[in-house]
Amino acid sequence: MICEFCNGSTRSKMVRRQHWLNGKLYIIENVTAEVCLECGERYFHATVLDQIDCLLQSTHPIKQTLEVEVVSL
Repeated sequence: MICEFCNGSTRSKMVRRQHWLNGKLYIIENVTAEVCLECGERYFHATVLDQIDCLLQSTHPIKQTLEVEVVSL
C-alpha cells in the first residue's frame, strides 16, 4: 500500500501498539501493521483492531504491568 502522508511504500511488520479501551491504556505486542518505509506511519486493519478489543475484553494473560506518569505541558 502507499502511505497517505508521504506517498512512501509500506511493508507488513510486527509492532507494539498502545491501545485505549474503557479508559485504560494497554500495550499490545506482536500486532500486524502496515508500516511506511519512509516516514514510519503505521496502518492497522480493522480486523486487527477488533481482535485487540476482543482480547482485552476477555480474560487475558498479563505479561507485565508498568507504571506510567501523566504530566501537563
